[in-house]
Parts: sequence; structure tokens; C-alpha cells
Amino acid sequence: MNLVPEVRIANRFRGFLPVVIDVETGGFNSATDALLEIAAVMIEMSPLGTLRPGATLRYHVQPFHGSRMDPASLAITGIDPHHPLRPAIPEKEALGQLFREVRRVVRDAGCTRAILVGHNAAFDLAFLNAAVARTDIKRNPFHPFSTFDTVTLGGVAFGQTVLSRAAAAAGIQWDSAAAHSAIYDAERTAELFCAVCNRFRVLFEEGVQVAPHLGADPAAAVECADD
Repeated sequence: MNLVPEVRIANRFRGFLPVVIDVETGGFNSATDALLEIAAVMIEMSPLGTLRPGATLRYHVQPFHGSRMDPASLAITGIDPHHPLRPAIPEKEALGQLFREVRRVVRDAGCTRAILVGHNAAFDLAFLNAAVARTDIKRNPFHPFSTFDTVTLGGVAFGQTVLSRAAAAAGIQWDSAAAHSAIYDAERTAELFCAVCNRFRVLFEEGVQVAPHLGADPAAAVECADD
């Protein structure tokens, strides 16, 4: 008897929908430094059960009042926060638009919650959570502390923890001139995440065979991910 669950993304990660997030910021301190760009890539599943990057969203964000912007960080990202042609919107508007779309995709996929995927995911989640707290947003679709980190996945699968190196090892094209923009880094991170998960699909299916009582039930995602 085939005990592998129906091929749906809701069955793959206990009801969580992976959404890749990359932020560009004015520094490393999420409490004091500006959030300047945020990009998101939805992860979807093909009819054959393989993961692939889906739609991409990107927002230029206005620095919040009193925020710090380290010139060294701005030099790396190439962002001029005050450029007159930069189409930046307030944090609350950017997050509101992003979260509405994430909630829609979560619902359409039959999932219960989004989970952040990032390269050094704790950094991205810290800035996301800080912005949520600053703007007093109540309906955050992301798990507040659990993530999938492609640093770990790249290290386990390919022995590489730097995004450009892990991408190269996975056969993903890398353009150094385009790196350090939120949209580029998010899209490459999504490709890396899918590449690793697809390679490990056989382990997921073996796990379902070994422990069918776990069932990959989406309802289980409402439990704490550290249980």
C-alpha cells in the first residue's frame, strides 16, 4: 500500500507554506536600523510533486522616523534611501500589501500558516518582526520564530554556506553585479531552497513510510514547531 500522502504542498511541511523573504536594510540592528527593501518569493508545487519558485513581490520601503542608516550598509546594497525617483512606500503599507498576498496564497494552497525561508533567516525574520511591531500589524501570516534557513540547507546538501557558492554548487546561475538587491537574493534563495528540497524528496517519502501515523497533517502546523 502506498502511504505517501497526496502530492500537495500542504502535506509537505506540516501545513506550513514556505515563503522566501529577503530584506535590505540600513544596518544589522533590527530595532534601530531602517528596513529599505523587502522581497518575497512564493514556493509552489508542480503536479509531479517537485517544488519551484512562484510569484515574486518586491517593495521599496521608506525609512521609519529616527531610523539609522549605516553608510557602509548602503554602499553594499547601492540603495539611496532619499532618491527622488525611488518608489518607496511606508512600512505599514508595504507589509500590509505583502501579508494580504501571502494570506491569499496560504489559503489557496490549503495551508495553515506561512513560514519564512531565508539565507541567514534569523536576520530577515528579525527585521520583519520589528517592522510588524513598529506598525502594530495584527495579522502577520508568518510563524513568529520558526524558519527554514538555506545556510543550513546549503551546508548540508553541498558543503557551502555562502549563498553564491551554494547556488553555484546547485547549478544555479549567479550574477555578482545583481546581488544584494532584495529581489535578486530572494529569487536565488528560492531556487536553492527548491533544489535542496527536491533532492531530499526521497527522504520525506521514506519518512512517511516509516511513520505513517504522523500523516503530514496540515492541522499539525498549528502546534508549536519546536514540539
